[in-house]
Amino acid sequence: MRLLYGTENTAKIRHMKNMLEGLIIEIIGPGDINIKVCNLDESGNSLVENAKIKALAYYNAAKMPVFSCDSGLYIDGIADEIQPGVHVRRVNGKVLYDEEMIEYYSNLALKHGGELKARYWNAIELVLDHENIITYDGDDISSVEFLIGSKPHPKRNPGFPLDSVSLEIESKRYYMDIQSNRSDSDCKPAQGFRKFFTGILERIND
Repeated sequence: MRLLYGTENTAKIRHMKNMLEGLIIEIIGPGDINIKVCNLDESGNSLVENAKIKALAYYNAAKMPVFSCDSGLYIDGIADEIQPGVHVRRVNGKVLYDEEMIEYYSNLALKHGGELKARYWNAIELVLDHENIITYDGDDISSVEFLIGSKPHPKRNPGFPLDSVSLEIESKRYYMDIQSNRSDSDCKPAQGFRKFFTGILERIND
């Protein structure tokens, strides 16, 4: 099964390929088929809405099965008006570059005692055709809880800027220092994503 991942973020495409390694699915990105969706309006108020906006836009451009994902960051102990939610990169109406994101979230942690507990929630929108659209946002594709720290790690992970301020709760080690010892398929969301796509393959083959 060949699926277009509707995102321009090559790091996310590589991460998804690694998570789904071994399944009978070929994940490709827009660059592999020379398409580009411009001025994508991710104005939805929920993860599902934004995932659907992206998936349908890429489906209409590529005319092939497409899935898109959207992630929201939810932080414990902060005021509702500064909760990032679906707008992880957008602060006070401004879209932040990677370094600006690192600075903003590390300063937010500093203002709250040096660290904050957080979690990513995810949603998938899969468009096989206009009559077969599947949505999923279960807990099993969300991340484990982690900490956002006030002192950024010196290294950067292109495409995933907040890895530089994210720490494992139990060990208090930066994910930048431990990710080299773990494969993408070992992370909690990977098992949920694999289960979702395995179910899709079974449904198609019935």
